[in-house]
Amino acid sequence: MIERSHLKILREIDRQGSLTAAARTLHLTQSALSHKITRLEQLLGTPLWQKEGRGLKLTQAGDYLLQQANRLLPQLERVDERLLQFARGERGSLNIGMECHPCYQWLLKVVDPFLARWPGVDVDVTQKFQFGGMAALFNHDIDLLVTPDPIVREGIHFEPVFPYEQVLVVSRDSELAGRDRVTPEQVAAQTLYTYPVAIERLDIFQQFLLPASCLPKKHKVLEATEMMLQMVAAGRGVATLPLWLVEEYAESLPITPVRLGEQGIHKHIHLGVRTADLDDRHTRAFIEMAGETSLV
Repeated sequence: MIERSHLKILREIDRQGSLTAAARTLHLTQSALSHKITRLEQLLGTPLWQKEGRGLKLTQAGDYLLQQANRLLPQLERVDERLLQFARGERGSLNIGMECHPCYQWLLKVVDPFLARWPGVDVDVTQKFQFGGMAALFNHDIDLLVTPDPIVREGIHFEPVFPYEQVLVVSRDSELAGRDRVTPEQVAAQTLYTYPVAIERLDIFQQFLLPASCLPKKHKVLEATEMMLQMVAAGRGVATLPLWLVEEYAESLPITPVRLGEQGIHKHIHLGVRTADLDDRHTRAFIEMAGETSLV
């Protein structure tokens, strides 16, 4: 029953002090404004003003409605401004899921300039090693999925953003250090540290060990990259990580990379997004920035 225009009328009459001034501010004639007031009072079934000498005074109902106008209109105006910011792409949110466990440093190099360019957009990152990325995309729990292992599904688009090589990480004191490459049999003689990911999704097993009918002497899982590399540095075993990450940690730890096989294992980081959201300006901007950001 009460419309926003009714609240504006009460507020302007109170602000301006007269019907004439309020009508001018609202771009109405005085007669049109008077008609609106009369119509409102008819709808409400109670007068909002009463004559007091040559002027008008708010009734109790009118005073109550004015209080509500002063409370509600600023809130509605803020809603208008926020919606306008959404329409202009100045506000929003971007939820990112991480399936590439060691790629957090790379992600920060994308997020920092993105936040600077879009200060009104919130960015949330989910990084769980048992995280179901594809399900999260389909369920709209995330907007983007960072993964080295895209799974082709209808309705999902994967954009390759940068290539890298997966290498074996060994201690500098290891007998494998300094070699051009290692064989599956040499890795099979080691304790292998991996993230807690299913073997079916581990490249070291699927692309290197299992095709040669090999398995590591021991297979241990660790969630933290730093702990994994500390164990390698101490000569407790080996691990597989992106070359760029190994080179970064090799500056402070006695570790070194070795190629896996003659050709090596070469991968791409992909960003997965629902095809329906490919034209979203924030998603598109993030993908473009990601494609310009490399750690190799």
